[in-house]
Amino acid sequence: MAKRTPRRPARSSGGGKPAARSLADDPAELRRRAEARLRERNAHRTSDPDPNAQRIFHELEVHQIELEMQNAELFRVRNQLEDALARSIDLYDFAPVGYLTIAGTGAILEANLTGAALLGVVRSRLIRRRLDSFVAPENRSDFVAFLKRALEASDETTWEAQVRKEGGGGFWASFRATAAAGPDGTGTSCRLVFADITARREAADTQRRLDALAATNVGLKREIERRRKVEKALQASERQLGRLLEQSRHLQQQLRHLSHQILHAQEEERKRISRELHDEIAQTLVTINLQLANLARHVTADPRTLRRKIAETRRRVEASVEIVRRFARELRPTLLDDLGLIPALHAFMKELSKQYGLRTRLTAPASTEQLAISLRTVLYRVAHEALTNVTRHANASRVDVTIRKTAKLVSMTIADDGKSFPAKRVTHSPKGTHLGLLGMKERMEMVGGSLRIESLRGKGTTIHAEVPTGPTPDAAKDADRG
Repeated sequence: MAKRTPRRPARSSGGGKPAARSLADDPAELRRRAEARLRERNAHRTSDPDPNAQRIFHELEVHQIELEMQNAELFRVRNQLEDALARSIDLYDFAPVGYLTIAGTGAILEANLTGAALLGVVRSRLIRRRLDSFVAPENRSDFVAFLKRALEASDETTWEAQVRKEGGGGFWASFRATAAAGPDGTGTSCRLVFADITARREAADTQRRLDALAATNVGLKREIERRRKVEKALQASERQLGRLLEQSRHLQQQLRHLSHQILHAQEEERKRISRELHDEIAQTLVTINLQLANLARHVTADPRTLRRKIAETRRRVEASVEIVRRFARELRPTLLDDLGLIPALHAFMKELSKQYGLRTRLTAPASTEQLAISLRTVLYRVAHEALTNVTRHANASRVDVTIRKTAKLVSMTIADDGKSFPAKRVTHSPKGTHLGLLGMKERMEMVGGSLRIESLRGKGTTIHAEVPTGPTPDAAKDADRG
């Protein structure tokens, strides 16, 4: 029987993979198909009368068909492998990144077309050249360390460097390397993937510059805002300074007017004292002198008349002494220095009750006398002036003086049931005619205290004075002595 030559199947252009299980792997299936094909061929053939010859011929034909089918299968598998190899080569050569296989010395053993194009060299001229010859000089020492790490590491090693092309120019490249066996199966090589990341680096640099610019802009905005706040603060300070200057000028005018008023009041007080001394003391002393002279001329007169005249002279002397004492109390009561603040206030209020029929009450703790003499003097002067104003202007029937003392503060209130007055307008009057109230306020401020006046219609007037306790009594006494 003539031998048939198997027909080579057409090469597939598709992307199918080789059959998962070929006929050569399954002899029973191959035998079954061969016998089925033989039956089709012998459907119209006459049978041979010799059974042995027929059996041998049958086996030979079956074997021939099996060989034809295996040959066809091998052609099909070979074509698929060639297609797969062609696709792999295309993927390798025309990949978007460069693929290199380099030896441990840095020599390039294999390269794809993309890698050769990135380096600017024809692939045939690229083989056996050292990769570090394409690396920028300032990065070559780092390349040696990178290659050493890649060959020793068990996983992927990355690195970035500047690359110089063969014909000039360059770019930033990202390298990823993995250790592998050499192409001949011996030695150690490195599979390396690299790509042009110039655009990414430039974008990153641009982003860093933008971030720096944004940070600078934020800083500038903050600085502008800070300067605006400073400018507003300066404007507010200028306005405040203007107000303070205006207040200062106003206070200077008040001070000058107050100084004039004080000088005028001092002069009036001197005139009053001089007039009283002249009208009362001087006249009394002249009368005493005349009576003494008359007694000297009538020494031999009736003893009874003499005693009467002497008694009258003594009364005049006592009245003069009392006037001198009253002047001394008005200038500074000796009780304040000798006995303290509470006895001095009590004596003064008792005198007011006797002269004006005014009901008075003094409430003060004994610890008040522990205050420094300077503070007690201020409190006495304020109370003296307030009580004097009550007798002159308030037309009151009752006045209460209350002193309270804490660890850091002494407060004194003077409340009457007399007529009210516009306290705020009077105390802030630019004319400064109310020297008593201004003097009280000045005295309190001199020792770091404060004075507040409340005056309500139908409820009378209340003066609140507060002063810090200040230094210890011994220190205050030393300060007074100094």
